[in-house]
Amino acid sequence: MDLKALFKLIRYPNLIFIAITQCLFYFCILYPSIHPGVFFADEFHLFVLLVISSVCIAAGGYVINDYFDLNIDMVNKPGRIVVEKVIPRRWAIILHWLFSTAGVVMGFYISFVTRNWLIGFSNVICVLLLWVYSTTFKKKLLSGNLMISLLTAWVVLVVFFFVDYVSNYHLQGWDMPGMMTPHIHNRIMRLAFLYAGFAFVISLIREVIKDMEDIEGDGRYGCKTMPVVWGIQVAKMFAGVWLMALTGALLGILVYAAYLGWWWSIVYCILLIVIPLLWITRRLYLAASVSEFGYLSGAVKFVMLTGILSMLFFKMYVK
Repeated sequence: MDLKALFKLIRYPNLIFIAITQCLFYFCILYPSIHPGVFFADEFHLFVLLVISSVCIAAGGYVINDYFDLNIDMVNKPGRIVVEKVIPRRWAIILHWLFSTAGVVMGFYISFVTRNWLIGFSNVICVLLLWVYSTTFKKKLLSGNLMISLLTAWVVLVVFFFVDYVSNYHLQGWDMPGMMTPHIHNRIMRLAFLYAGFAFVISLIREVIKDMEDIEGDGRYGCKTMPVVWGIQVAKMFAGVWLMALTGALLGILVYAAYLGWWWSIVYCILLIVIPLLWITRRLYLAASVSEFGYLSGAVKFVMLTGILSMLFFKMYVK
């Protein structure tokens, strides 16, 4: 099998992004907030498996998406096709089940060790959602966009629920310095939902912009995406409203960061998150061609990266 084609099929840059997101949340937010004594050797081993399982499930999702989208991709992205052109469809479906099964098995192993069955069953649900998305919901108005955005948010939340449960499971009934106290728990939970919310909104914006980019193939094969059903202008307004809402929320957070004296994080967020979001909003209003929407999709992905990398500042400020 052509490894270059395989890496292209499973979108390896996106898989690296998932792994980076989960590792940053673990090491920059969770670890500094909790005394190292609550982190057992077994937990780190299980965390590595958690990251690998997330990557495997995402890889399986990308494969099955390309499997069912072959005809649409022939119109929208003929130069990027891998399934059938390089990798036979039969092998694509096998790869999907290999990746997905590996992710589910690792999830249930984590659940068995920690007695936290949320991990195992959530992995099964993610696999099923990715399958249903590729076969059905991707072609329906907004539901597919929301589903992918929720799965993107879950990349962050699953790490929080894993560490939260493991820490309290090992320390229940013990009065140890640095354990997951209610104050620490609430602070970490707020940050988990903050970053999950960011991931949800920015992913939703990108999904709608991608639908504008793919309107020709989607319309030809009966996909009821927002640009197809309501038109490009309505889709622009929808994405623009979310862009402004996200920018406003970030500015509110920066005011609180100024109160805490986190000046370097403020400079970083203004230069690499807020200003790019404003630029994307402006360019979205003017965009008209497929190439322009494709460029904006890449720009939104850049903001996703810079937003997630902002976790590094918690390593600096949280003691």
